[in-house]
Amino acid sequence: MSGNSTGDLFRLTSFGESHGPAIGGVVDGCPPGISLTEADIQPFLDARKPGGSKHVTQRQEADRVRLLSGVYEGRTTGTPIAFLIDNTDQRSKDYGAIAEQFRPGHADYTYWRKYGIRDPRGGGRASARETAVRVAGGAIARLVLNAIVPKGVVVRGALVQIGARAIERSRFDWKEVSNNAFFCPDAKTVPLWDEDLAKIRKAGSSIGAVVEVEALNVPPGLGMPVYDKLDADIAKAMMGINAVKGVEIGEGFASALLSGEENADEMRMKKGKPAFLSNHAGGILGGISTGQPVVVRLALKPTSSILTPRKSIDIHGNEVDIVTKGRHDPCVGIRAVPVAEAMLALVLADHLLRQRGQCGKI
Repeated sequence: MSGNSTGDLFRLTSFGESHGPAIGGVVDGCPPGISLTEADIQPFLDARKPGGSKHVTQRQEADRVRLLSGVYEGRTTGTPIAFLIDNTDQRSKDYGAIAEQFRPGHADYTYWRKYGIRDPRGGGRASARETAVRVAGGAIARLVLNAIVPKGVVVRGALVQIGARAIERSRFDWKEVSNNAFFCPDAKTVPLWDEDLAKIRKAGSSIGAVVEVEALNVPPGLGMPVYDKLDADIAKAMMGINAVKGVEIGEGFASALLSGEENADEMRMKKGKPAFLSNHAGGILGGISTGQPVVVRLALKPTSSILTPRKSIDIHGNEVDIVTKGRHDPCVGIRAVPVAEAMLALVLADHLLRQRGQCGKI
């Protein structure tokens, strides 16, 4: 009932707050005998951590992960894998003035109405700081995918739009993603985004974004009919990421503009095996993976913490104007890329184990 866990057979539970001493998680259901050390997790945390460029929050967190259980001599034991990430650069005083006020666009009001109490320091449990736990769990999920699937599963993501400026699809190059601070697959768009965000930061404002993430070599057959469809679980996982307001699989909303002839992914035999001629479905039909790349896009709203005064109220019913101080991302979509990758990996690992448990084969 608490909503702090995700997954069925491969399950991640997270704990901790933005300004508490630490955040962490427990992965339960990981198969035994899989090679795992902190070094397998750290690169993914480094990609998400704050302070990586001038366009993200300048909070300085090393995000060093420590494995506490579930591993012996570098291999998983099949028991719960607990890990911890220390918080080392909190500035709780930045939130003292708004401890009893509700920041527009934040979860302050809803947390207070639900629990009757809230942690105002950096958003507490609602902070994007918690997503570091998801990234660590996703790193473990990737190891499971690669251990079970013969060819290994490649999960990768990119930022494809900031505000109204989208990348040029004809220049999409996955190799470019690691060459810039935006996770941008279009080299010519990078300087334009850099200029756009410089103006937004100077104005004390923020902007939304679109992230695209895909998984290659996903075996056909993952997902359950009706209620536990693979795309339904992916959509839920992505919607659970902070600031996400929309998710689409494959063509998504654009499929409403297509005819039946255009939308249908036709099939032929190639080298004695079934082959799809297109992938409008995003690798999922009837809630079950087709073997095609699984393609997901998510829309993130602008960061709610801005310097422009906004109208609100406090817990006593007084009307107030709020300016949110502190260190914040002008575009949360940038650091959302490794988080989206992690959530996709977590869902795929869970469904992979479920498929193996029910059908006995991949």
